[in-house]
Amino acid sequence: MDLLVSVIGLTLITYFVILLGATRLAIKKGFNAVVMFLSALLIPPAAVVLVLFIYGRKEVGRDEKNTFSNIIWEVTQPFIDLAHTSRALLGLNISYILEGLTYFGVVGLLAIYFNDYIKLDDIRAGNMVGVLTAGITLSMLFLGATVDIIGVRKALLYSLSFMFAGRILLSTAPHLGSSGLWGSAHIYSMLGILGIVIGYGMYQPAAYTAVKKFTTEKTAAMGYAMLYALMNLGGFLPGLISPPIRRSTSILGVFWVYVALTVAGIAVVYFIMTKKAVAKAIEIASKEKNANQVEDEDELSKMTAKEKLKFYLKNFPLKDKRFLYFIFALIPVQTLFAHNWLTIPLYTSRAFEGFVKDNFEFFVNLNPILIFILTPMIAALTSKKNAYTMMIIGTFVMASPTFILALGPNINTLVAYIISRSLTSKKS
Repeated sequence: MDLLVSVIGLTLITYFVILLGATRLAIKKGFNAVVMFLSALLIPPAAVVLVLFIYGRKEVGRDEKNTFSNIIWEVTQPFIDLAHTSRALLGLNISYILEGLTYFGVVGLLAIYFNDYIKLDDIRAGNMVGVLTAGITLSMLFLGATVDIIGVRKALLYSLSFMFAGRILLSTAPHLGSSGLWGSAHIYSMLGILGIVIGYGMYQPAAYTAVKKFTTEKTAAMGYAMLYALMNLGGFLPGLISPPIRRSTSILGVFWVYVALTVAGIAVVYFIMTKKAVAKAIEIASKEKNANQVEDEDELSKMTAKEKLKFYLKNFPLKDKRFLYFIFALIPVQTLFAHNWLTIPLYTSRAFEGFVKDNFEFFVNLNPILIFILTPMIAALTSKKNAYTMMIIGTFVMASPTFILALGPNINTLVAYIISRSLTSKKS
């Protein structure tokens, strides 16, 4: 029974692999993709039989105008590209999926952690989650230039080291003194959050800069798509890992697992993204880039640390008034995402009994895998629409799923909320 949610999650992943993989193969072989998709959707074993039947067929050209084919292609292409990428980019993606798993795993338990171990009330516990999420946003704004000053590999190693120290402090804080607001346990836990905030402020910009350096104009979209896909896959995995560990040990036991995964992330960057691998990836990408791209990158790389800092301050993003207005206009929208980490863990663990309560992390982290599947579909269906119009519509309807929860604690309304929120969040 303890492993039931893990079995369900792995079954769900296998189901999606069969569904998308079989449909992609059908597209490549000229088989009716819709028939394959429906077969895999309703009767997965039938799709496996059809795959064996068409596997030996000759490949045919894909119809680029077919919306359905494009959706399936967009969903599956990042994982195909992952198998053919450079060693440096492969290491980055492995690190990113580990960090996605760890970050979403910690943030989903953080409010309950501050309730149960630091003895804060719900409002103060929510404030601590807000300090983490808002702090990361501000940290990226001010520490994003670190990668330009010290380089991609060092920035990733330093950032993961800060997060490692921060997560150790979070895991040990309840044992380091008195609990309660501004007690020593609270202070140590906040220092842990500070370490994560500093680390993530460097990690995210470093990851995206690495993709820029390791890819060309033709492959950049693939590189960013891989990061996005793997982040969401990593965000789903805590729902499978956390429940059995938490029930066997405690939330602190889960946090220690995430500390170990942070060490694994450091090892991946150090041993797979070696200096030689990074230099080779940049060299290969530079050869394929146009002259303007190479000139811009060379100009920045030749600057001293002081010159880079001056360049960053001169080109500080918030100096652009239009960009500043755009960012702050979207803040209310972003608070809706915070709902998933501030209240849904408490709601599912308190208002439900049985399977939902015992495995609330599964439902909290179900959203990322749905986003991974639904994003290309929504993007394809709305590709010809005006982007600003879609943002306005998406912003308007994004708040509506929350009202479903007002109907009361019920597994059907909970699932309806999760699915509808995943759909509407991608419209913006």
